Amino acid sequence: MLLIGFVALSAVLMVALSHLFSSTRPTAAKSLPYESGMTPLGTARERYDVKFYLVAVLFIVFDIEVVFMMPWAVAFRSLDLLGLGTLGALIEMAVFVLILVVGYVYVWKRGALEWN
Repeated sequence: MLLIGFVALSAVLMVALSHLFSSTRPTAAKSLPYESGMTPLGTARERYDVKFYLVAVLFIVFDIEVVFMMPWAVAFRSLDLLGLGTLGALIEMAVFVLILVVGYVYVWKRGALEWN
């Protein structure tokens, strides 16, 4: 409890001291969102299409699945799955890739990858 109290007090103290001793000179240019040196065209609170988030999540899912293939490739020669040696490991990865392909085809057929 003593440690939690110390951490909480330190956090509050750091934030309070930074507000007390900081020198801020707000200007109109400083309060604008950064747009690569260009003046912003719209507000920062615009709504995004759901397709944007869907494509982002699909990218993350398929990217992480590819990352799972790296440890398998490193340990490939030492794997002995189903008692078949490296052939068993190859079958396992083929099933894994087949599941990924089925998911990709499903998403493709549903039109999630089409950008209008």
